[in-house]
Amino acid sequence: MNKFTIILIVGIFIIGALTVSFVSDNYVNANSTKKINFTKTITSSQDPGQGHENHQLALILSPNQGTLYVGSMTFTSSEPVEIVVLHEINNDDVKGQSTWTIDGKTVYAISLIDLKAKSGSLEFTGAALALHSTNSKEFTATVSIDGWIRGQPTEVTMQKIQVQQNPPLELSRANIAASIPMHEGFYDGKSVFYIITDSSQKEYAEMITKKQNWKVEVAPEIKKISENTLQTIFVFKNGVNGDGIYGRQKEVFSSTPSQVQKYSALNSVIEVTWKKGQNASTLESYEDIINAEKNGRVEFNKTGIVINTPQIIWPDGQMLVRNDKEITNNLKFDGGQITEINKDEMTVTFVAHRGWGPDGKTIYYIITDTTPSGPAKIMGIPFSPVSEHLITNSSKSDLYQFKNGIKSSGSLGYQAEIISVMPGDDRYSPIWRVYNIEWNNPENASILETISDVTSSKIKDLILVSLARTMNNQYVINGPIIDPFQ
Repeated sequence: MNKFTIILIVGIFIIGALTVSFVSDNYVNANSTKKINFTKTITSSQDPGQGHENHQLALILSPNQGTLYVGSMTFTSSEPVEIVVLHEINNDDVKGQSTWTIDGKTVYAISLIDLKAKSGSLEFTGAALALHSTNSKEFTATVSIDGWIRGQPTEVTMQKIQVQQNPPLELSRANIAASIPMHEGFYDGKSVFYIITDSSQKEYAEMITKKQNWKVEVAPEIKKISENTLQTIFVFKNGVNGDGIYGRQKEVFSSTPSQVQKYSALNSVIEVTWKKGQNASTLESYEDIINAEKNGRVEFNKTGIVINTPQIIWPDGQMLVRNDKEITNNLKFDGGQITEINKDEMTVTFVAHRGWGPDGKTIYYIITDTTPSGPAKIMGIPFSPVSEHLITNSSKSDLYQFKNGIKSSGSLGYQAEIISVMPGDDRYSPIWRVYNIEWNNPENASILETISDVTSSKIKDLILVSLARTMNNQYVINGPIIDPFQ
């Protein structure tokens, strides 16, 4: 153990900034790396770095020569903090870089992310990770880490980790609460409450994001969905003032989940403009709008934009609200996908499920509607049979669920799902074609975290991958990927 590590242990670990007894329960084999997942509350102590004597530091991942950490972190803190990432460098590379050192001999390059906030998240790569405050006031932080360790970190050396064969995978924050803004619209003269999660056009996504102060993801692929699958949302560009997308009257829908054979959360946007000289009034139904257009009172602009607008409450129905309001890591997928509908605050709280992106990064997704009817009923969400038409359409992406193997927080009670495409990719879509993964020998199952892991295991004949089917029907879900920490 090098001198730098020893000093850190004396200066920080003994003071109590971080204990490491949890580590042995949170590692699993992952090829040439070790996987780490934990949530821990830590208390800061004096920063031992030179020039930082009046600062506070809460060490999360400690440095050790040759060790590299890669992953994601989320945190909440009692005080505004900076995020510190240290990087191993040679002494010849010190010039021109911001550095951190205890003894002036072992020097690390330092990256400081000054959030000036008490909470945040970060994707990181480095030799150490910490939270830092430039004042001397002690702070407490709760931190969740999801990542990989390459090399041998100090904690592992000290604990002499014994990796169990095929242990359960205990992901931290496997399910968390996600509060999403609701909008109110009309169907047949009655109220519809809905959310907006995705848009096929970037500019439209940015405009709605700004209005609702909650991010709408760009999903270019949903523009390719055929008209016979899409429904229509009418958006007013002028006329009566109100809470609509453009600050005019509320939007109008062509269907709700009560129109079972028609309903889709994916809506083609038609902009409605009152013509000059017309006395604008509030139109509350599809028929009212069509008649107004036929009579020359309004004109339509078929934008070609598609938005994902899952309905939460509609005339004569709503999504199921869970009886158990506490969201835990072991929460089952049945019994409802939401815990609260708040009309006063115009928010709905979904259970956001944790999974893996195609490259192994942590993602969270919600489930808003599905086909066939069996899973829809079990999960307490709308049944949308028109989605079955998307099974071969390029507008869908792929989601892999596990039917056996390592027990964890996935929808079937085994490891969490893996998705094929992330937001930010031109191929991203919130519509998922579901595949089942079965281990040929469940006793030899390991954690699969990436699409390449799935492909490799399939080539080696370790797993069987097949389209998920229920009662001889294709399984397609509307599962928007969201940021639950915004």
